[in-house]
Amino acid sequence: MHNVVISGTGLYTPANSISNEELVLAFNAYVQQFNADNASAIEAGEVQALTESSAAFIEKASGIKSRFVMDKTGILDPLRMTPRIPERSNDEQSILCQMGVGAALDALARAGKTAADVDMVIVACSNLQRAYPAISIEIQAALGITGFAYDMNVACSSATFGLQAATNCVQLGQARAVLVISPEICTGHLNFRDRDSHFIFGDAATAILVERADLATSKHQFDIVGTKLITQFSNNIRNNAGFLNRTAEEGIGAPDKLFVQEGRKVFRDVCPMVAELIAAHLQENQLNVSDVKRFWLHQANLNMNLLITRKLLGRDAEPSEAPVILDTYANTSSAGSVIALHKYQDDLPSGALGVLSSFGAGYSIGSVILRKR
Repeated sequence: MHNVVISGTGLYTPANSISNEELVLAFNAYVQQFNADNASAIEAGEVQALTESSAAFIEKASGIKSRFVMDKTGILDPLRMTPRIPERSNDEQSILCQMGVGAALDALARAGKTAADVDMVIVACSNLQRAYPAISIEIQAALGITGFAYDMNVACSSATFGLQAATNCVQLGQARAVLVISPEICTGHLNFRDRDSHFIFGDAATAILVERADLATSKHQFDIVGTKLITQFSNNIRNNAGFLNRTAEEGIGAPDKLFVQEGRKVFRDVCPMVAELIAAHLQENQLNVSDVKRFWLHQANLNMNLLITRKLLGRDAEPSEAPVILDTYANTSSAGSVIALHKYQDDLPSGALGVLSSFGAGYSIGSVILRKR
C-alpha cells in the first residue's frame, strides 16, 4: 500500500462575470414583459403574476454577489435567458474538455509534473454534456496521457467521491498519479426565469493531482489522511434531463428538465448530516474538531456553511477557518469546495489539518481529511 498525497490543484475560470445587479436587470425585464403579456389572465386569476427579484434578496438568501459564466449575453437576454454555447463538430475539442484541460494543466504545473507522470483521469462532475465517449477519455487524449480514464457523476459531491476513487487506485498501485477533474457548466441547467434559483449557479473547472507520496516533489502537498462518503436518496434536488426525454413527449420542455430543488428542505436535511459525517470521520481518525485549522466546504449557500461550522465548532467560524468563494463564483457544484482549497491553502503551516467536504443532490456527502506536508 502506497501513501497518497494531493500534490497540486488547478482552476479554470471563465472570462465573463455577471453581477447580481446585471442578473436582476434581465430577470425583472422578463417579469415585466410576462406580466404585461398576461395582464388579462392575471386579473382574472387564471395566471399568477411573477415577482421581481433584487440584488439584496439574492445576497441575503445565498451570500452570492456575482458568478463567472461561459456565456454572458445569452443569459442576460430577457428573450432568451439561456447561455449561448454553439455545438462543436466531433473533430473539435468539446467545451468541457477545453475547461478540464485548462484546470489540469494548472494542477500539473503546481505539482511540478507532466502528462507523462499521470496514469489515470477521472472526470467527476454534475453536468456531463454527453453520454459517450467519456469526457475523461477526451481530456486524456488532449493531454497525451497513457493509461485509462472514466467519467462519474455524484452531483455536487462528485469531486470528493472522485478523490476517494483516485486515492484507492494510487494506494493499490494501479496508478502512480491520477487527475480528478471537475468541469462544470452549471448555467446550462439553470432556469434563469425562476426567481428562487436564477442566481444560484456559475461555471468553472477544477483539477486535483493525486499521487504516490514517494514520487511527489511539489511544495504544495497534503497527505490524504482519510476519506468518508455517504448517500441517502432524496428528490429535494433533482434534474430530469436525459436521453429518455425524447421518448415521453408529454414532458418535453417541462421545468423539471432543468435544476429544481426544495431549498428549505435541503437546508433542514443536509446541514446536520454534513456536520455529523465530518465529526464522525474525524473521530474515526482519532482527531478532534478543534484540531482542524480549515474547512473547505461545498460552496452552495453561505447560510448552510455558517450553520455547519457552528454545529461542528460550537461557535461561529472565523473567516479563515471556513473560507468563502461563492460570493464571486456562486455555486459551481462539484468544483466549489476545490476552488476554496485551491485559493486558500498556501498560508497553512506544515502539519495543519483541513477537511474538504462536499454535499448535494442524492443526497450525497463526502469528507476528505488532509494534512499539510
